[in-house]
Amino acid sequence: MSEKCNCGCGGEHKHHIEEESKYDFVLKEYAPAQSDSEVAAEVKKLIDEKVEGNNTLEVKKFLFNCIDLTTLKCTDSEESVLEFTEKVNKFGKEFPDLDNVAAICVYPNFAQIVSQTLEEDYVGIACVSGGFPSSQTFQEIKVAETAMAIHDGATEIDIVLSVGKFLSGDYEGVCDEIQELKNVCGDKHLKVILETGALKSAENIKKASILSIYSGADFIKTSTGKESPAATPEAAYVMCSTIKEYYQKTGRKIGFKPAGGINTVHDALVYYTIVKELLGEEWLTNKLFRLGTSRLANLCLSEIVGKEMKFF
Repeated sequence: MSEKCNCGCGGEHKHHIEEESKYDFVLKEYAPAQSDSEVAAEVKKLIDEKVEGNNTLEVKKFLFNCIDLTTLKCTDSEESVLEFTEKVNKFGKEFPDLDNVAAICVYPNFAQIVSQTLEEDYVGIACVSGGFPSSQTFQEIKVAETAMAIHDGATEIDIVLSVGKFLSGDYEGVCDEIQELKNVCGDKHLKVILETGALKSAENIKKASILSIYSGADFIKTSTGKESPAATPEAAYVMCSTIKEYYQKTGRKIGFKPAGGINTVHDALVYYTIVKELLGEEWLTNKLFRLGTSRLANLCLSEIVGKEMKFF
């Protein structure tokens, strides 16, 4: 364990072993992860056999309604975020027959601007928090940042798993952080970003998925978009398989959000197909499926209306 014990035993007492083994016990309740090559083969088969059948107008409308329209740039300002939000308002007026995006995703210091400007009732306000994008800051800062974002109007919080702690085997530290931030969120949805590109293997992605869900995540999300690789179909496959296994054990539905590197409508269709085939129709709602992207909005809208659109 990384934290020093207050009992003065130097970490040798039996309760330390018991505390550490609790998380190992949780992990052992799940089937071993498939090998990376097995996952790659399953994903290729799905893409080859199923994606084209989902390439329909109705699916593209659904995908648009699952977008977390995101601006996370160092150049963001109150003026740019205000303009960004107004585009979502304008979309609702100009395209009344289409469902709007699922949420606007911003840095926490812009939650109030979005909250005061957003007119679309069914569009959420998502904020990245907890030391985004690296999760490398004091836990007290993570708690304060999350609480302040919610106070300013955030309805969803996206945090980053402490990847360094996870890779060093400090599962207790990882889980304690998530649990505390979920307590801060209360009934607001907490999305935990695994940063799957840094986890590298199917085994690590599965373990991180289990621990995040066990600790209270309402969604698990692939990536921040700040690391490479970002979302991949292989990571999505492992995460959705874990969500399915957890649901079969508990009856609790956990959401899934790929983010980063979703550059084409075809990319989005691949993630849609993985969710549909592994989790089923029940997950095909923006309450359980999101796409973290901005570039997809114009691409998807263009295919829906049948001409090039640069609305957002």
